[in-house]
Amino acid sequence: MRRHLPYAFALAGLLLAGPVAAQGAGGTGLPRIFFDCEGPNCNSEYYRTEIAWVNWVRDRQDSDVHVIVTSQGTGAGGREYQMDFVGMGAHEGYSDQIRYSTLPTDTDREELDGITGALAVGFARFANEAGFRGLVAIQGLRTGGVDPAAEVVAAEQVEDPWNLWVFRINGSANVDGEDTRDTRRVNSFVSANRVSPTWKINLNGSINYNRRRIEITDEPDFIDERTDYGFSQTVVYALADHWSVGFRSEVRRIVSFNQDFRAEFTPAIEYSVFPYAEATRRALTFYYQIGPAYRDYIEKTVFEEWHETRWEESIEAEFSQRQPWGDAGITVRASHFLHDLDLYNVNLRGDVEFRVVRGFSVNAEANVGWVNDQIYLSADEASSAEELLDLVRRSQSFNYGVQVGFSLQFGSIFNNVVNNRFGGGGGGFGFGGGGGGGR
Repeated sequence: MRRHLPYAFALAGLLLAGPVAAQGAGGTGLPRIFFDCEGPNCNSEYYRTEIAWVNWVRDRQDSDVHVIVTSQGTGAGGREYQMDFVGMGAHEGYSDQIRYSTLPTDTDREELDGITGALAVGFARFANEAGFRGLVAIQGLRTGGVDPAAEVVAAEQVEDPWNLWVFRINGSANVDGEDTRDTRRVNSFVSANRVSPTWKINLNGSINYNRRRIEITDEPDFIDERTDYGFSQTVVYALADHWSVGFRSEVRRIVSFNQDFRAEFTPAIEYSVFPYAEATRRALTFYYQIGPAYRDYIEKTVFEEWHETRWEESIEAEFSQRQPWGDAGITVRASHFLHDLDLYNVNLRGDVEFRVVRGFSVNAEANVGWVNDQIYLSADEASSAEELLDLVRRSQSFNYGVQVGFSLQFGSIFNNVVNNRFGGGGGGFGFGGGGGGGR
């Protein structure tokens, strides 16, 4: 059962009435919910506090419903949350879905309240079908005698003077230091985006200034001062249900990559095995791009070049899914320069979280890369300070990273109590006087 709930107006007010009397030990007369959320606003304590007429259990095997919450950004700058309700145990086979979109102007509280309302509606629909009774009362909100439903209009009926364009301007400045060092930073960012079912247009620009001074004993102060900038655009057209075409272009200055100016233009095509609408739960995509890039270097490169134009192509395959047993993802990307196939870059990364048995899960992340395409490297050797501070790129042929872990949980599965006292931890004790408020 796949359902969508439009939230174009404030939903019916949910009166979170007190729960009915428990029909068994531990409050087993209430729906048992396992909350599985990834991304922003996964504030389980808030939802547990606001929705008190269900039991929030700590293992999916003990639940009546496994709720999987995923999200992705919307064209206006908000987020669309997809909530999948999967029946467990005696309710296996039950499925439901609710989508809720936040506005870019929503406060954190407004976002949390909206998500809470959507979750509550999903729980109420399950309770109704599963035979739970008397859990909540629902009352429609009416302001000034106006029925909210009468105020709902379709998207095509809205006169939008901005024609779906969303603009953002960000800026920041920072100064910090001590006797032997100081740092100054000025960052600015501007963007213009338009997203429709057919087109996706992203325009971005940034300028960043950084100055770093470090005092070195018996030597002149080390000073690094640089200004980087970048302007890019991405245009995507929805060609068919599983196909997209478009291009990316940019101009950029990146001092750490020895590039005083770079300009590139890369047409691209993407194929999605599953429908794009299912991207938050599962996705398998293949992406290909090809195009030229012009580079003007700050210093002569190891290939004796001061500037050059090179064509490059790349292909990327990505698979990800989020299921009741856990989630997993793997991405493979390979690229090379057309003028010399020996100049290539291959990267493989993946992650998995798997629930093995009740209360026990394992997780792992890994990435490995083979690098042989650093045509921008300076022929001059970096100074010791530049190497230690990682201010310039250095030659490499291989990189990797691995992380593994596990989670084991046992004890009460019905503890719904929320106690947020000492939530900040108090900051602990500071020693040595180095900014810790030593005692």
